[in-house]
Amino acid sequence: MASSSLAFPTFQPQFQSLKNKSTSKPSTRRLSFRTIRASVSEKPSVSAPGVTVPPPEKTKLPIRKIPGDYGLPLVGPFKDRMDYFYNQGRDNFFKSKVLKYGSTVFRANMGPGPFIAPNPQVVVLLDGKSFPVLFDVTKVEKKDLFTGTYMPSTELTGGYRILSYLDPSEPMHAKLKKFMFYLLKSRRDHVIPEFKASYTELFTSLEKDLALKGKANFVAANDQAAFNFLARAWFGTEPAQTSLGLDGPGLVSKWVLFNLGPVLSLGLPKYLEDLTIHSFRLPPALIKKNYQRLYDFFYASSSFLLDEAENLGISREEACHNLLFATCFNSFGGMKILFPNMMKWLGRAGAKLHAQLAEEIRSVVQSNGGNVTMRGMEQMPLMKSAVYEALRIEPPVPLQYGKAKRDLIIESHDAAFEVKKGEMLFGFQPFATKDPKIFTRAEEFVADRFIGEGEELLKHVLWSNGPETEKPTLGNKQCAGKDFVVLVARLLVVEFFLRYDSFEIEVGKSSLGAAVTVTSLKRARS
Repeated sequence: MASSSLAFPTFQPQFQSLKNKSTSKPSTRRLSFRTIRASVSEKPSVSAPGVTVPPPEKTKLPIRKIPGDYGLPLVGPFKDRMDYFYNQGRDNFFKSKVLKYGSTVFRANMGPGPFIAPNPQVVVLLDGKSFPVLFDVTKVEKKDLFTGTYMPSTELTGGYRILSYLDPSEPMHAKLKKFMFYLLKSRRDHVIPEFKASYTELFTSLEKDLALKGKANFVAANDQAAFNFLARAWFGTEPAQTSLGLDGPGLVSKWVLFNLGPVLSLGLPKYLEDLTIHSFRLPPALIKKNYQRLYDFFYASSSFLLDEAENLGISREEACHNLLFATCFNSFGGMKILFPNMMKWLGRAGAKLHAQLAEEIRSVVQSNGGNVTMRGMEQMPLMKSAVYEALRIEPPVPLQYGKAKRDLIIESHDAAFEVKKGEMLFGFQPFATKDPKIFTRAEEFVADRFIGEGEELLKHVLWSNGPETEKPTLGNKQCAGKDFVVLVARLLVVEFFLRYDSFEIEVGKSSLGAAVTVTSLKRARS
């Protein structure tokens, strides 16, 4: 999935230190990792990023000085960091500044700040009109901004800068994104059957836990199912039959923490947490052995893909690190966040929506010979709308960044603002996709929002680092796996309501997505 924001459990890793490589350069066979997006769609456009700079923008809105300030060195960034993570919390941090400045565009510091990020100063964009400038690669640069104002050590990715950290203007961006498109296209016929197999195992596990304990942890079961599904669908490998065994999800979670720790909150006492993961980087050497196990698994499982990578001018090592990143960080990480969130919103919506979804899904599947197909799912408007609504109301990657390539004028609904070349722009997507000037009942989960005329609003669904109505290309930063993510989200809803009439849940707090516990599953009547 697209940008930055994950949170995971505890761990004790080790990592082999490699020479930093600012471009791409093979290391040893033993380490390599790369961030990517996956998608099962038609052949992407191959346009590479040569762009003509347009003339200066004009605006009819009043030009207003960007409100806010950064405070004193060290003091201002530290105060904003404590407010963001602890004193106010993320959403209230932004809401309080909107109220203070009377503007959805303002200046602030974004974590982690000292002593990890030397310059935490950003221009914040919180409305649906200003936010999309972050997708326009003629206006913003995306180099090394995947995780925001800091970049994790390349020692965590085999010494390579992964696709997610490359700007479209860099030569390797097009090669690596084309490689990801190849993965998605070449394995697309395996997605639906392997999803069914992997998530049938998940449903069986939930039912057993409910029978034994009266409740079932959806998150833990989903982690194992998601990893198994990705390994089977993309690499034709059964993890349990390799030396990796069932350890994949745990290894990934620990490794992701080393990448994203500076922008996560793990629920530790605030000063302890702030000192350990927000002020200093966790040493990559601690996660070396865990990462090596993942790398060996992907290297052994992806020979046919690595052959294609060489044809594209990518070394086998760099390609493998990118496959690992695309699978574990982008795809597994995305499913780890998105699927529990979807279960939360569907569970809270209640039995009436469950009955409507079950009726629509079963009717279409029956009319298609009892098979789940992509064409059949296109005939399920309520199911499709519910999935888009889950992606709108709680996008799995909430934070986006871009650095102004030139002087810009950025418009909110009410005013225009001058941004200077080199300034960092930051958008918090949940505010943009719950903009009340675009969406009615913006804070509510409205399952049928995108049916009929509501489809016009899909251009404001932005979870993929671009509008839902646009497609990823070699020349943009939209998630390569955009269509893949939508497909697997639809499959979760379809397979669930083919098996169950309704369900009940409890929802707790988690640093990554929702902590969902299933308390009741009502099996479908025969």
